[in-house]
Amino acid sequence: MSDLFAAQVQGRSTALGPQARVLHGFALPFAEALLAGIDAVLAAAPLRHLVTPGGHVMQVAMSNCGRFGWCSDRRGYRYDPNDPQTARPWPAFPPAFLALAGEAAEAAGFPGYRPDACLLNRYAPGTRLSLHQDRDEDDRVAPIVSVSLGLPATFLFGGFARGDKTVRVPLMHGDVVVWGGADRMRFHGVLPVSPGLHPATGECRLNLTFRKVR
Repeated sequence: MSDLFAAQVQGRSTALGPQARVLHGFALPFAEALLAGIDAVLAAAPLRHLVTPGGHVMQVAMSNCGRFGWCSDRRGYRYDPNDPQTARPWPAFPPAFLALAGEAAEAAGFPGYRPDACLLNRYAPGTRLSLHQDRDEDDRVAPIVSVSLGLPATFLFGGFARGDKTVRVPLMHGDVVVWGGADRMRFHGVLPVSPGLHPATGECRLNLTFRKVR
């Protein structure tokens, strides 16, 4: 692992697959604007813990912005143009969100990327995200652009079956992971976030995950 992620120290990128890369520190120039944008989005659409179709409460607190928002309840997983809590459209993308998503996607080999959804996730210490595929989008070729802010985390990046071997990817404040095309349907997750205090986010990790739904 030390060899695989040696580039992290140098602020470069690391290949995870033919069309998947970690862009180390890529979001740092955007971080202040991203955090301000997160505050604005959450003022209109506060964080909440969604319920799975099976009735389990998700550990990660989340919200959305953009044309569509990802939702989960007893009816299933889906994207909705309106926030179920308010029946109003989700907040629009803050300008810095689109700028970062487009630039990161291009740096990873996906020019012209225009996401239409962004999931905002808050990871408290001990919070994890189980291995899963992002299957609710109609577009399963356009990349996922995932931005890490705040406390470090360990990202799991696997194969095309849940039982495939995973790579443990250490993610720091400002790192961006982009995967699409041939790698778009890989399983991925996040190990439990360790306790800590980050000057930008306090006692949590914030994650922005950009998607192309339609």
